[in-house]
Amino acid sequence: MVYYYAHTGHKVGLERARRGAVVIKALEKEGVEARLLVNDFRAGVALKEHGIREYVTIETIQDIDAIAQMGECIIIDSTEDDHGRLVKYVSDFQQVGRFAHDEKDVSIHGEILFKPACQEADACIEAVIVDDVYFEQKEKEERVLFFLGDSDYDKTVLSHADFFKAFEMELLLGHYFFVKYEEALAKLFTTLHEPEEYITLIGQSSTVVTASSQTALEAKVAGAKVIYIDLEKEALYSSELLSTYGIDTIQGLDAKALQKALSQEVPSVQKKVEPFIINKIDKFYK
Repeated sequence: MVYYYAHTGHKVGLERARRGAVVIKALEKEGVEARLLVNDFRAGVALKEHGIREYVTIETIQDIDAIAQMGECIIIDSTEDDHGRLVKYVSDFQQVGRFAHDEKDVSIHGEILFKPACQEADACIEAVIVDDVYFEQKEKEERVLFFLGDSDYDKTVLSHADFFKAFEMELLLGHYFFVKYEEALAKLFTTLHEPEEYITLIGQSSTVVTASSQTALEAKVAGAKVIYIDLEKEALYSSELLSTYGIDTIQGLDAKALQKALSQEVPSVQKKVEPFIINKIDKFYK
C-alpha cells in the first residue's frame, strides 16, 4: 500500500491534492493499492471530479502513522512542521517520499525527494505533475478565466476590487470560498463559475489568469495562454520554473502588467510539460 498525504484546507487549498490524485490514479493503473490522505472532508468531496473515490481524513502530518502501517510506503506533500516525525517515518515505513519545499531542499533522513528538477547527485525523483486529462486538447472558448486558487481566506479579491474591475474576466470560484462571498464577487466579474466546472474550464478556456502554479501548468498543457500572478505566497512551483514552460508571470495584482501580458503574444516555449509516467517512481514503491 502507498499512502499519499496532501496538506489541504481552507488556508492552503487543494493544489497538493490535485497532483496527488494524478499519482494515486497512476499507481492504481499499475495494480498498486494507493490511498489519499487529506485534512478535511471537503477536500475529499472536491477530488471526486478528479477521479478520487476513496480517501482518509487526518488532522496533520503527525498523524500519518495512525493510518499507515509499518512496512508500507508513504509520500508526503506538505510544508508543515513534522516536529521530528519524519525520522520515525523513515525508520518505520518501507519507503518515504517527500516533496521538496524549495529548490535548495535536500533529503534529511534518507527519504526520497520529489523535485521539479533533479541534479545528478540528488536522491530525488523529477516531479512536475499534471493530470493526463489536460493533455487531451479541447476546442477553446474565447474567454479570460481568472482563478485565484481554491480559497480566498484573506479576501484578496475584494480588497483589490479596482484591479478586477479594470478587466472583463470570468471567475472560477474556489471550493473554500466563504458563504455569501459570491454576491460581492459578482460585481467584479462578467460571469461566476462553480468549482465543479474546474476541469472543463481549465481545459476549454483560451486564456487563464491564475495565482495557482498548479493551475498554471494544467492550463498551459491544455493549450491556453496562461498568465501567472505571483502573490509571493508559498507556491508549488516557482515563477522561474513556470517561465521555462512559456508561462508569463507578473508580480502581484498589477493592472498595467496584466494588461500588457494579455496583449502580448504567447511566450515561446522552452520546455514542454511531459505526462506523468509511473516508471519515474517505480523504484520508490517496488
